[in-house]
Amino acid sequence: MARTYREAGVDVDEAARAVERIANAAAATTTPDVIGQIGGFAGLFRFDAAVHHDPILVSSTDGVGTKLMVALELKRHDRIGVDLVNACVNDIVVTGATPLFFLDYLAMGDLRAEVVEEIVGGVAAGCAAAGIPLVGGETAQMPDLYRGAEYDLAGFIVGVVARSDLIDGANAQTGDVVIGLPSSGLHTNGYSLARRVLPPDSWRLPMPENGHSVGDALLEPHRSYLDEVRRLRRALREAGADIHAMAHLTGGGWEGNIPRTLPAGLGVEIETGSWPVPAIFTLIQSRGDIADEEMVRTFNVGIGLTAAVPAEHADLAVASLDAAYRIGRVVAVSQGEPRVRFR
Repeated sequence: MARTYREAGVDVDEAARAVERIANAAAATTTPDVIGQIGGFAGLFRFDAAVHHDPILVSSTDGVGTKLMVALELKRHDRIGVDLVNACVNDIVVTGATPLFFLDYLAMGDLRAEVVEEIVGGVAAGCAAAGIPLVGGETAQMPDLYRGAEYDLAGFIVGVVARSDLIDGANAQTGDVVIGLPSSGLHTNGYSLARRVLPPDSWRLPMPENGHSVGDALLEPHRSYLDEVRRLRRALREAGADIHAMAHLTGGGWEGNIPRTLPAGLGVEIETGSWPVPAIFTLIQSRGDIADEEMVRTFNVGIGLTAAVPAEHADLAVASLDAAYRIGRVVAVSQGEPRVRFR
């Protein structure tokens, strides 16, 4: 019979070591707007409403899904936190918001301070790249829920946008050109299918095009589009235009995400072959004999973010970015018709 918390599977001393290492990682992301330090009951952030006229707070929460199982199998935890931050950043960036701060939640079976440091170090790296502080979070040890080294990770982000700068799709219209920004791979979606098609014994095999392993391709971090969206919007505004709608291609693929950003009666027509598809998707499709329709319903297949822009400024939009493609256009759709069509 367990007589102490440690005997029940919860090591409070190890948790204290982990918190100390987390505090060091979080301290590297602090900004002048952060009040206090990691370790309190709540994170404190000074919000100056005068900076944004008629400000709207924008929030999102996300996880990393079963991509965690690849990190666990390969014992590589240093970049999974980057995935988490960038997934959340992209979710609010499509509204035109500027990220303000981030929090994380980490639940583990066997809590080890070194692993926590790797994971949260990745979170801190993602926050630093986005220019936002990691103001707090929670690390929980639950050995009866998570077995051994298993863990789960979730993140929470808050941003702000002036009402006049909000991108909500209301200005989208037929004829707008759809610009696609390339993904870095699967990002954080579709791994339940990918892992069935590419089991763990294949993760150390080389990819055909560059010699990196399949595991490297599966663990490639979720890309952030924060800087690209800022550049794109700045270029369009200098020309007297703006982005009409944006979509982050996450869970649900193309059909599950692009319609969320467009008014009723509008959809998109996408030209297949108008962007390069990373080899990991080709490998998954060929190994699993997966239909094209299922691929675009499950994966981003090489495009992580779409932006609908005025047709007369499409060339400017593409030229403002290091890598972007004209991949389609906004079209009118009738009730009952698919809102994402491929041709």
